[in-house]
Amino acid sequence: MRNDLELDAIIEDYLLGKLNAQETEAFEQLRRNDATVDHKVVSHKFFLESMGTFAEQLRLKEQLNHIHSEIDVESLASTFRPHPSRVVQLWRKHKSAIAVAASFVVLSLVSIYSIQHNTQQAERYRQLSNQVNNAIKTQNSLIRNIKHNNNNTTSGKPNAQNSFGGTGFAISTNGYILTNLHIINGADSLYVQNSRGESFKVKSVYTDPQNDIAILKINDRHFSNLSSIPYTIKRNTSNIGEIVYTLGYPKDDAVLGEGYVSSKNGFIGDTTQYQVAISVNPGNSGGPVLDNNGNLVGIISGKPDQTEGAAFAIKSKYILEAMRAIPQDSLGVNKLSANKKSLLSGLKRTKQIEKIQDYVFMIKAY
Repeated sequence: MRNDLELDAIIEDYLLGKLNAQETEAFEQLRRNDATVDHKVVSHKFFLESMGTFAEQLRLKEQLNHIHSEIDVESLASTFRPHPSRVVQLWRKHKSAIAVAASFVVLSLVSIYSIQHNTQQAERYRQLSNQVNNAIKTQNSLIRNIKHNNNNTTSGKPNAQNSFGGTGFAISTNGYILTNLHIINGADSLYVQNSRGESFKVKSVYTDPQNDIAILKINDRHFSNLSSIPYTIKRNTSNIGEIVYTLGYPKDDAVLGEGYVSSKNGFIGDTTQYQVAISVNPGNSGGPVLDNNGNLVGIISGKPDQTEGAAFAIKSKYILEAMRAIPQDSLGVNKLSANKKSLLSGLKRTKQIEKIQDYVFMIKAY
């Protein structure tokens, strides 16, 4: 116990910059030689960063609650008429409050988006997000009414204005799709849309909160099985500088992003992720990251705050673990297993994209 306490004290001094150069070098050598010590350092740094972010979340939440209390929503709703002048008046009167609310939501989601590998902390942020969503529910409803005049749902599917989503990709020919858990968490209905614009109902069959992974299954009689999966899942670690690319849905049509592995570790030294030099946007989450030979090296999971041209990607090792975690007897003859040979190897990038676009889906969560 004493040794653990002494080690914790040294770690805190190290993170706060209180060690001299010789002590710092000795401690960093210890980190490199002892994985347990390195894990303790990463966990403690994560804790300090999380507490600072959590305090900022609370401050912004108080600010939002104050703004919310100043808006007389019932009065606005009772006097609302779908006339252009009324829309302009409402927008001018409340645009600052709406902007702050929207900014707060973005900040909350980015924090949840990035901090995903400590179960207790992730649960706290999910709870905070739910509180925020409840606090601004009335404002969001008012905004939708102003912009869309209460559009009804179509074709028996939920209103797209109530949706959020990202990207996913096929890991079997019979409709198993892998994506991020944070994309579907809390959703009542789930759909995927392919590159031809066809939508299919899906259900969640497996989740891994620690690694932010979810596996969905297309549950739609209109879906036809895919051809053989063209990419393989890489079993070893990618090197820094390795060229990689991703295909995802930050908008209605697929977007290609290219770059390279810039670090073997992700958020605050997280060894379950890579950092990749690829510019991503909301909606890219859950997209596949592939190398030049068509090996799946990871899955886009988030991006550093205030850092452009960078993203985090969960390593392929954890994709394989998620696939193995599903009881194989529940799959019948359709086993989930990675292909041994890539059909993309040796092809130009344009040809690779042509082959994989039918296996990458837009995720729609309602």
